[in-house]
Amino acid sequence: MSSTAREYARAGLFAIAALAAADASAQTPAEFYKGKTVTMLVSSSPGGGYDTLSRAIARFLPKHLPGNPGVVVRNVPGAGGIVAMNQIAKVAPRDGLTFAGVQNNTPFEPLFGTKEADYDPTRLNWLGTPSVETGLLIIWGDSKIQTLADARKMEMTAGASGANSTPSFYARLLNELLGTKIKVIVGFPGQNEAYIAMERGEIDSYGVTFWSSLTSTKQHWIRDKKIRILVQYGPEKDAALPDVPFGPDLVKSEDDKLLFEAAYAPLAAGRPFVAPPDLPADRLAALRQAMLDTFRDPEFLAEAEKLQLQVDRPTSGEKLQAQISRVYQMPQRVVDRLRKIAQGN
Repeated sequence: MSSTAREYARAGLFAIAALAAADASAQTPAEFYKGKTVTMLVSSSPGGGYDTLSRAIARFLPKHLPGNPGVVVRNVPGAGGIVAMNQIAKVAPRDGLTFAGVQNNTPFEPLFGTKEADYDPTRLNWLGTPSVETGLLIIWGDSKIQTLADARKMEMTAGASGANSTPSFYARLLNELLGTKIKVIVGFPGQNEAYIAMERGEIDSYGVTFWSSLTSTKQHWIRDKKIRILVQYGPEKDAALPDVPFGPDLVKSEDDKLLFEAAYAPLAAGRPFVAPPDLPADRLAALRQAMLDTFRDPEFLAEAEKLQLQVDRPTSGEKLQAQISRVYQMPQRVVDRLRKIAQGN
């Protein structure tokens, strides 16, 4: 083929591609999604809480998405959700046919300085979350520490898997902001092992306990008053805990309030869902509305209750997007302080 012929062929291919793109962009979301399959990535292994929730959503999402496409789930575990996030940010098609359910740490790993998190969360398209988390500092019932005031005066031991784990981070945060004297004991494989050590009287607490986890796995602790909840923290005070002090209300300075907000941002993100950047605006709007409608679907809620999934405080994609953007606008002095706590310095 001559160079001139190749140029004509190339121009023809470009024209066809341009026409195809124009035709796709002219389609309504219902026309685009009809007959197609949407892929939902899950940033954890099969069988866990994130996977169970994502698969439940995938079963009900098609009836709320225009065109009623099929939805398939694909697990992409690795690096605490960072592998899936990098795939959404860099590899996944930007056409509205791929999105992911990710761990709530992933939107903020770049803020913490995690090198592997090579993406800009503010450029991604957040679709919403079915719930938010409430962090708790609990203590075993027969401990000499009875109140938060006691925890500010006396040392209490708290289990964690490692120095840079989430329980260790929140223990250091409470020491920094509320003046508690939590001594972290590392080496526990997970939460269950730390809970057993609490029951045996070997430690006083776990670095951080989430209300959703406590109510689903240790309801008898609450019923039988085996534990005391010294403080709660998160985006808002949990209505189920009206008499438990709310951490953000206990700090005075503006920088301390901003630090608390940045630190509990993963709790506000709950169980977030995210799509690639640069999506067509109408498809992004359709995905966000379909997710929110699914979170409120009575049949989905009944399924979630059967599976013991907490889905009682949904957040829209627009609100979640704004929350994440706000955290990335924090003053550098607050970010530096946050990183110092995260790194255990």
